[in-house]
Amino acid sequence: MILPTEKKTWLAAALTIINADFNRSSDTHLIKVDLPCFVDVSLYLKDESTHPTGSLKHRLARSLFLYGLCNGVINQNTTIVESSSGSTAISEAYFARLLGLRFIAVVPKSTASEKIKQIEFYGGECFKVEPHDLYAKAQQLADELNGHYMDQFTYAERATDWRGNSNIAESIFAQMALESHQIPSWIVVSAGTGGTSATIGRYLRYNPALHLKTQLAVVDPDNSVFFDYYRDRDSEITNKKGSRIEGIGRPRVEPSFLPDVVDHMIQVPDAASIATIRWLEKILGRKCGGSTGTNVYGALQLIAQMIKNKQQGSVVSMICDSGERYLNSYYNDEWVTQQQLELAPYTQQLENFMLTGEM
Repeated sequence: MILPTEKKTWLAAALTIINADFNRSSDTHLIKVDLPCFVDVSLYLKDESTHPTGSLKHRLARSLFLYGLCNGVINQNTTIVESSSGSTAISEAYFARLLGLRFIAVVPKSTASEKIKQIEFYGGECFKVEPHDLYAKAQQLADELNGHYMDQFTYAERATDWRGNSNIAESIFAQMALESHQIPSWIVVSAGTGGTSATIGRYLRYNPALHLKTQLAVVDPDNSVFFDYYRDRDSEITNKKGSRIEGIGRPRVEPSFLPDVVDHMIQVPDAASIATIRWLEKILGRKCGGSTGTNVYGALQLIAQMIKNKQQGSVVSMICDSGERYLNSYYNDEWVTQQQLELAPYTQQLENFMLTGEM
């Protein structure tokens, strides 16, 4: 079957629009964090909150749209449907609007209201469901509307070019080129779909000189199964509770999470994640999202171990999104109390680390 000229013309225009958007977007910054205890070890944070849609998921959304377009499953009449805790849906709504496509996000009822407003700002529609209904409802809507279910949790690791093409791993190493410790000892990321860890892990293996020197650590919040899956390799494991750290942690093993490209995993309590972003605000002068706290707390644990072992080197992690999206949760003392989270022990631990390098 020959593709009609009208469809080919629309596809060419759609790809040009997305590539033009990428061409006028700068790369994200790599921020060096300076603390009194950092003498022979440096911490860097890749600031993904500076994307046009404000989060790391901007990269994923672009890749998923290009993947769908080039696979022929998205055309000028396609309704796009996604299951998301918010950030991916915000970014996908942005790209759907660029292409003039209807976008529907199926989100957990607990999704931050600030995220809902941003999805709707870009013209998206939201269906709020219980977390365990997320996947089924998204697929149902796509089927009923003859649309396309993006399914980030399955396709994240497939849609991103892990060999290069300006992916996040390639960007990190390019930006580290003039630093004292150019090749990081560790890159620390959290997992939602698993797409970021898959991209970085594969990139390291594709470049043997990096693979021999850099290890990939994945941090996992409470109520997520990724750590247990990494340890036990039971792909059927589930958790009925949803993650309180939006954007990361999953109640089931997602197809895009690839444990064999991960060198080490760390469980991070939610109280530690939230205490860390509040502590980090004093260091950076800005608010960051909860997953950033998970990332940084894990990175600090690795740095403390390096300091203890008298190792030199650098550790790279990331700022996933802005804390302005979570003013009613992570930065709200009443919410923290309702969640029965005790931040004080971790706040004290972080203050002590800043002075001594010990966790």
